[in-house]
Amino acid sequence: MCGIVGVVAERNAVPILLEGLRRLEYRGYDSAGLALIDAEGVLQRVRSLGKVRALQDALAQDPIAGTTGIAHTRWATHGIPATRNAHPHTSRDGIAIVHNGIIENHEELRGDLRERGYEFTSDTDTEVIAHRIHQHLGHSGSLFEAVRKTVAELRGAYALAVVSEQDPDCIVLAREGCPVVIGLGIGENFVASDVAALLPVTRRFLFLEEGDLALVRRASVRIVDAAGHAVERAVRDSELSADSVERGQYRHFMQKEIYEQPRAIAQTLEARAVGGRLLDAAFGPGAPSIFARVRAVHIAACGTSYHAGLVASYFIEQICGIPARIEYASEYRYRNPVVTPDTLFVTISQSGETADTLAALRAARAAGYLSTLTICNAAESSMVRESDLVLLTRAGPEIGVASTKAFTTQLSALAMLVIAIAKHRGIGETVERDLVEQLLHLPALVEKTLQLDPQIQRLAEKFADKHHALFVGRGPLYAIAMEGALKLKEISYIHAEAYAAAELKHGPLALVDEEMPVVAVAPNNEMIEKLKSNLQEVRARGGQLYVFADPGAALQGGDGLTVIEMPAAATALQAPVIFTIPLQLLAYHVALLRGTDVDQPRNLAKSVTVE
Repeated sequence: MCGIVGVVAERNAVPILLEGLRRLEYRGYDSAGLALIDAEGVLQRVRSLGKVRALQDALAQDPIAGTTGIAHTRWATHGIPATRNAHPHTSRDGIAIVHNGIIENHEELRGDLRERGYEFTSDTDTEVIAHRIHQHLGHSGSLFEAVRKTVAELRGAYALAVVSEQDPDCIVLAREGCPVVIGLGIGENFVASDVAALLPVTRRFLFLEEGDLALVRRASVRIVDAAGHAVERAVRDSELSADSVERGQYRHFMQKEIYEQPRAIAQTLEARAVGGRLLDAAFGPGAPSIFARVRAVHIAACGTSYHAGLVASYFIEQICGIPARIEYASEYRYRNPVVTPDTLFVTISQSGETADTLAALRAARAAGYLSTLTICNAAESSMVRESDLVLLTRAGPEIGVASTKAFTTQLSALAMLVIAIAKHRGIGETVERDLVEQLLHLPALVEKTLQLDPQIQRLAEKFADKHHALFVGRGPLYAIAMEGALKLKEISYIHAEAYAAAELKHGPLALVDEEMPVVAVAPNNEMIEKLKSNLQEVRARGGQLYVFADPGAALQGGDGLTVIEMPAAATALQAPVIFTIPLQLLAYHVALLRGTDVDQPRNLAKSVTVE
């Protein structure tokens, strides 16, 4: 989940590398560094602890220049955040490497290299790769061949970019399990782990497949596949704009992305429903025949995406009338699931590169499922390319580590999936039309809900000095309570947990006192009276309740109970999206008051491409 940038050009690569790192900082920000081949053909390296700004400051004090270079911003896996562990890592005779991923057999290789006289200066698995490349380069004389022989010995996941004084006008790339792209310029070429890094310099990209190696020069790109055969990868033009990853008028990316949700949801729904009917073809050309056969759904996802899948599992059973199962992708891949006939396997990921979810998808493809479907926000990602069916969420770039618009567009996309399956289960045109209309009204309802922002900003003062919080909900809204707790803990560092409201009496009530705020989401549905009873259990024990309530829920504030009335009523299908908005705003404003780093919270990264 680290960020990689590389440049092979006739101009100074430093400004391009730094801008690329700045745009990739959401992928990791423990340390940063770059390595260049200067005008004399000598490798120069600069590394710094902390964010990319620290690297910029170091280069301002001691400038370097060169036309070929690689750069990296790190999310620590092997080795603590420290300058010695920052990338690029080097070996003898001017070899430098940047790496995203984890090498599982690094200790075995490290022992062999030490016996051969190599000295290690870091705690990372990456330095092993650098020394191994140097060893092979001494025998082959070709950097490309040295990298090819090295990756054949590696077990794990990696995206590698390598430069060497012996061939100063090229970058060698390798991919296995972690994304890397090549940006095509005129008389210059670029590499990165995400297209967003290169949007200021190109819109044309090649996406490496699993096992690919590439030799990137100013005027050419050579790619070979895992078998060593020369291949060509399709050139794709990105539709993203360079300013789509800028904050604009907003204080933080997270704030911007919260307010972008009405547009993002509208874009996700656009042209996928006509005349009150959902278009199955939005999922791919084979979707209608697949949906007609679906008798069960199995969902795998991680983090926020897991919460979206949990919401969907409720609706699949309630509306479609078929079994639905949701589990963490990280657990799915290490067991042998029982696959019932005609089961659709669904994966959910913002990036489409989440390592555990991608591995689950690959395992599922061999497990006898009817078909695979991915809900994703990245059109060029591995999961999109490897799934039978796809529905893109069209949220646009999401830079803040804490997911906001990616989550609500996932909920919207999954609601479309529910309707698509349900209409093949015989719900009828009238019901389908009603459900589609509910979705089409979501952007306007989200706009109204965002008007709660000033009220929630004042409410956040009640949480700023707390150390713990509980979130509760019932039915599909239990998953929204889970998402609210996750948002608060991610960016404010307040310990927060979520429970199905009726479970409070089975243990969590022991935690409740006047210092433990309890947040509840209360749509006006068939569970509202049950929820009210659960909330009374909290009040009876002196707990401080903060309830986001539907206008028809008939909840009155009082001693120990603060009711925040939602601006508009929401249907069952709309409620998960609508009740998410105030919980996002609450987490954001609490984090502001506590002075934490909203967009780049400690220890986290945006795209989790390691296991």
